[in-house]
Amino acid sequence: MTESPNSFAELLAEILAEYEVVLETAPNGELTIQVPVTYWQAVARSLRDDKRLHFEQLIDLCGVDYLGYGNDEWETEQVTTDGFSRGVDALGPGRFDWQQRPEVQDFPERFGVTVQVLSVQHNRRLRLRTHPEGDALPLVPSLVEIWNSANWFEREAFDLFGIVFEGHPDLRRILTDYGFIGHPFRKDFPLIGNVTVRYDEDKQRVVYVPVEIEPRVTVPRVIRSDSRYLEAGTEQDV
Repeated sequence: MTESPNSFAELLAEILAEYEVVLETAPNGELTIQVPVTYWQAVARSLRDDKRLHFEQLIDLCGVDYLGYGNDEWETEQVTTDGFSRGVDALGPGRFDWQQRPEVQDFPERFGVTVQVLSVQHNRRLRLRTHPEGDALPLVPSLVEIWNSANWFEREAFDLFGIVFEGHPDLRRILTDYGFIGHPFRKDFPLIGNVTVRYDEDKQRVVYVPVEIEPRVTVPRVIRSDSRYLEAGTEQDV
């Protein structure tokens, strides 16, 4: 018999009552637990060790940057005279300001960490989410001692988002170069990057030079096939 999402949510609420978690149930029955960062490790350990839950495997961990959340940089309300969903002109790096963001109750902090865990024994999946305090240096306790599979996932989130996992045994970059400056998945990091790499014939080595691409919001190619954009029976590339 398939377990009711409500009964599972009630079980979680009972076991994790002391940790001030907030349970969210999606229309499809998926459960998400909002966990205060101070209880991040304690909740994870309870999920693993309590025999009624037994979430023995962490299958994914990722960082999230909510900078610009709720802000629209595309014209999407209606079809425009020169195409649909046009990017905002003359906007590039720095177009978002976290201090001026719309008030979003669900995301009080800029960064988030999301974890997916699996209980093979009980055939359950669960999502955990926390929001570390701090913009420049968000701190989250490491889950490596609880689920060893978190090791490389946390290194990835550190590399790409700059989220620091306290207690991680080897927190260093994993995808970018060791000398890379910045965190490329942050919303305020330019899509074109800050430097480009090329081989210098005179110096006989690889050098870093400032990128020369003009920053902009990219605009997708849109092909219209309705009567407004047809000319002599052919599709018009807008």
